[in-house]
Amino acid sequence: MEEIRILSSTAILGYGFPEESFNEGLKLKPHVIAADAGSTDPGPYYLGKGKSFTDRNAVKRDLIYMIKAGVANNIPVIIGTAGGSGADVHLQWNVEIVEEILKENNLDVKVAVIHSEVKKDYVIKKLKENKISPIKPAPELTEEEVNLSTNIVAQIGEEPYIKALNDGAQIIIAGRSYDPAVFASLAIKEGFDKGLAIHLGKILECGAIAAIPGSGSDCLFGILGKDNFKIRPLSDKRKCTTLSIAAHTLYEKSNPIKLPGPGGVLDLSNTTFEQFDDTTVIVKGSKFIPAEKYTLKLEGAKKVGYRTVSIAACKDPIMIEKIDNIIAGVKERVRNNFESFGLKDFFLDFKLYGKNGVMGMFKNLPEDTPLELCIIIEAVAKTQEESNTICSSARSTLLHYGYEGRKSTAGNLAFPFSPSDFSAGEVYVFSIYHLMEVDDPLECITIEMKEYKKGVLS
Repeated sequence: MEEIRILSSTAILGYGFPEESFNEGLKLKPHVIAADAGSTDPGPYYLGKGKSFTDRNAVKRDLIYMIKAGVANNIPVIIGTAGGSGADVHLQWNVEIVEEILKENNLDVKVAVIHSEVKKDYVIKKLKENKISPIKPAPELTEEEVNLSTNIVAQIGEEPYIKALNDGAQIIIAGRSYDPAVFASLAIKEGFDKGLAIHLGKILECGAIAAIPGSGSDCLFGILGKDNFKIRPLSDKRKCTTLSIAAHTLYEKSNPIKLPGPGGVLDLSNTTFEQFDDTTVIVKGSKFIPAEKYTLKLEGAKKVGYRTVSIAACKDPIMIEKIDNIIAGVKERVRNNFESFGLKDFFLDFKLYGKNGVMGMFKNLPEDTPLELCIIIEAVAKTQEESNTICSSARSTLLHYGYEGRKSTAGNLAFPFSPSDFSAGEVYVFSIYHLMEVDDPLECITIEMKEYKKGVLS
């Protein structure tokens, strides 16, 4: 093969794409249709709880187009990080959608299901062998944190995909994956340069976000040759430029030159970007450097309590001017109220939108006195009842808190909703964000091969 043509349907499965763009991609006769289906961007809740952050109907809509086109054109369809987080529960959720589509369309197809959830005893064994290290600023991993985690996944590379393709899979639904591997696996299997394939996968993983104007709900097309790759949009409303492709190459990276992944590092020291035509960019020079030890990134989440939230607004310029001291006073009063009651283990926070609600993590920023504030009160405690109690107390205390210069005797806040407090349910944090050394990229991975005749598992 002189080139591999890859159709990336959307930034995340379920985000959608125009039918017109998808059909334009099919006209270019792709060798594979692929989509990333997940991310850690929405936070640890979805991994910990075992839920998808994407909508089921939206995921099914995208898959109908992709699967029917893949089967009709006899090309593989590859989905990575199924169900949003890629644990077994997410994988099963996505597989059930695929099975519905196969049955409704009476399709004959071979499906590979790649499991990348890792068992706790396996992780503990690796921990005792000193084969797990933190990704800073994560702390050293402990057995306690492993046991407290609800779901643990390994971010797999291209090797499981290649095995599934070699075994004849026409549709691959995989657990947590290194995003570029979803798009690069067929090319690497066919002997194309791994550095260029991974870099192309890095661009394709987010669909048309890398185009101008960018969109996560549109398709992107990649053509990988022997010493370069070309990248282009599939809508006449967009174009790829050297700036947009180079900029997306920097996306989600801590180092502009090195991109670590399973088994090595993508080196961009000698990468060049050239405008091939008005809408297409050609990229050369990207190299993959194998690591001495093959590592997989582990992700895990644990439950830490329950959340309650209250949203309020403030327009009083005197209160706004004194808000930091008022918040400190409210926190102290709430804590004093419940310490003797035995309720000590809770988290209480006030996010002030209009006053560093977004930028508050950065210190020593210049501040202007805003005209109004949106105040979000967040309480987290061991039970929903305790969380409700703390949020309610903080909200009522702030509502009536006295401060120098106040002209009224009550009513510091305006509430857009009644009831004012919302029980937000379970709260999860990332408990594992570490690298695990493995002797074989497939040693903690299992692959199920399923054959369907007229949409029914045979």
